Amino acid sequence: MAGSKLSRRERIKKGIRKHLSGSAERPRLSVYRSNKGIYAQVIDDVTGKTLASASSLSKDFSATGTKVEQSKAVGKLLAEKAKAAGINQVVFDRNGYLYHGRVKSLADGAREGGLDF
Repeated sequence: MAGSKLSRRERIKKGIRKHLSGSAERPRLSVYRSNKGIYAQVIDDVTGKTLASASSLSKDFSATGTKVEQSKAVGKLLAEKAKAAGINQVVFDRNGYLYHGRVKSLADGAREGGLDF
């Protein structure tokens, strides 16, 4: 069962990435979630560089609560880091995950933090 879920997500991810790319003016906000944490990166696909990143397992992150609440805090933290790097607009890449729960919460937190997508 787990192999089929993973292959399904990878297939969806490929379809999304065909039409989605980040540039220097509007980089890509990519989300990855695991059972223990959630991770987000702002990536410039032209140069292949990560411009900002945040994770619920990083040392500079200190939020408690449910995973959904932590995801929202990660989104706000990423928005702060992106704003400090001079990034205001991004393209949201849900990475094959459903736009629901922790992924949606991270997106809402990033929007509250000031990112536009």
